[in-house]
Amino acid sequence: MKAVVQRVTTASVTINNTIRSSIQKGLLVLLGIEDADNSEDIVWLSNKIVGLRIFNDAEGVMNCSVKETNGQILLVSQFTLHASTKKGNRPSYIKASKPPVAIPLYQQMITQLSQDLEKPIATGEFGADMQVQLLNDGPVTIIIDTKNKE
Repeated sequence: MKAVVQRVTTASVTINNTIRSSIQKGLLVLLGIEDADNSEDIVWLSNKIVGLRIFNDAEGVMNCSVKETNGQILLVSQFTLHASTKKGNRPSYIKASKPPVAIPLYQQMITQLSQDLEKPIATGEFGADMQVQLLNDGPVTIIIDTKNKE
């Protein structure tokens, strides 16, 4: 499971010219799922995302988490995070899970993030053609891979 976590002042997902979800201060999380991912990856990744100390404290030091700042989370599925560009110029998405595997894991991640954050999170729509807008704050962008837990 791969996640691109961006600290944002605002973010939204639009589908068919209609805003599906939007948040203010918090995290936009782009999530890529592969067949080897499981519930343990979800628990670990959700805990990591909610606990990341990437928000400023009173002294302006990144020392607070999204939970501590009462921030929001917008989770968007993005299979292209598992693109392989090893050969040629057309990315291969063979590592990305197909919907029968990915959708249940995506739904589990929504539930886990909501539990860890202790409030509902905003989401995109799995498999939809989405337009994602964000104002990256900092910018702060962090990539997390559950297969590389260094």
